[in-house]
Amino acid sequence: MDDGVFKRVTLKDVARSADVSLASASYALNGTGSLGDAVRAHILKIADDLGYRRNLSARAMRTGKTGAIGLVVPDFSNPFFTALAQFVMKSARQAGYCVFVSDTENSATLEQEAFRRMIDRGADGVVWFPIRDVNTVEAESRRVPTLLIDRSIPGLAAIRADYEGGGCRAAEHLLALGHERIGIVSGPMEVASMRARVEGAKAALGERLVFNIASSFSMDLEPAALEAVVSRRATAVFAGTDLIALGIIRAAQGAGLTVPGDLAVIGFGDMPGAQMANPPLSSIEMPLEDMANEAVETLLRRIEGAGEARDRVFDTALIVRASTARRDIALHT
Repeated sequence: MDDGVFKRVTLKDVARSADVSLASASYALNGTGSLGDAVRAHILKIADDLGYRRNLSARAMRTGKTGAIGLVVPDFSNPFFTALAQFVMKSARQAGYCVFVSDTENSATLEQEAFRRMIDRGADGVVWFPIRDVNTVEAESRRVPTLLIDRSIPGLAAIRADYEGGGCRAAEHLLALGHERIGIVSGPMEVASMRARVEGAKAALGERLVFNIASSFSMDLEPAALEAVVSRRATAVFAGTDLIALGIIRAAQGAGLTVPGDLAVIGFGDMPGAQMANPPLSSIEMPLEDMANEAVETLLRRIEGAGEARDRVFDTALIVRASTARRDIALHT
């Protein structure tokens, strides 16, 4: 009769049922030792039939590692970060790791809390997308291997895209479409990756830049950005992120402007859903899956003590959709 008490299947249970030694059972389940293929397959089948699961607490005591890493991101309301989390979890899972994920809601206090909780729960390392280029978790990041995505903080290795090249590519796309009056609505300029995007675009635009205004990382534009977008001073706008680009499209359409007829718009990041915007959003693609894979692989090497992590920069790509069009064609649509 089931008394309601859960009994964990142990390594001894597997060895007894498979009629092998405890050492052989351990070799089979950990992929080590010298066993024949048939014996290993037999042990693994018995373990599966019994519902055996490795005791991670025992593993941690033996190896000093739990098989878990952390991922800390600023804002899950932004689809960019949910996509990043999916890619990180997929890469970690393929390497046999699980992932603790925390959304810090753009709060430095919650960043610190997230790191402490992950370390307290045994995370072997952390992939971190900071709110700003500021080390709010300096003490915590010295306790476990920590790898950045997108941001620049002295002393911490980072995985990033070629932001300056991407900004230049966006501007050159608008120029190639015949636009002569082009604006920039960036995100907060205290972020180094944002400054690089803007500098790249400015270098390409030269005197054809008619405004350069910072806004928040949001679809809700700051008043100065909103006024510039609807003023008709520009026929095209480069947005520092896709989320800002979607805010520009919403603002322009709300003011009676057509996109791309009256205003062409290009974003940065090619976040999930960009192609579902109305109109579908042109953007500068960051190879997010490749960046996530590199971040996980580099972090795991650090965890295993296989050398120091180094910065890695990934190329961007232009993704053209219906939110940008040739100026002479757009005027007649």
